[in-house]
Amino acid sequence: AQGGSGFAAVSVPIAAVRLAQGVGRLIRANGDRGVVAVLDSRLETARGYGPFLRRSLPPFWYTTRREVVQGALTRLAAD
Repeated sequence: AQGGSGFAAVSVPIAAVRLAQGVGRLIRANGDRGVVAVLDSRLETARGYGPFLRRSLPPFWYTTRREVVQGALTRLAAD
């Protein structure tokens, strides 16, 4: 009735919490190392909820460039 979006008001905040919780289960300590890959382009391309979901994550280094991720994985494997 007020012209809002149920998706934006309900589903997106729930998705943000679940995404942050899932990442939190993977990275638990400061010494943990690895790559968290979200292979859904909407995290980057969706105008309204993409940035909202990214802001829900811990302050990770963020990239969409495959070669940068491959370089990071190569360095991690060498250690």
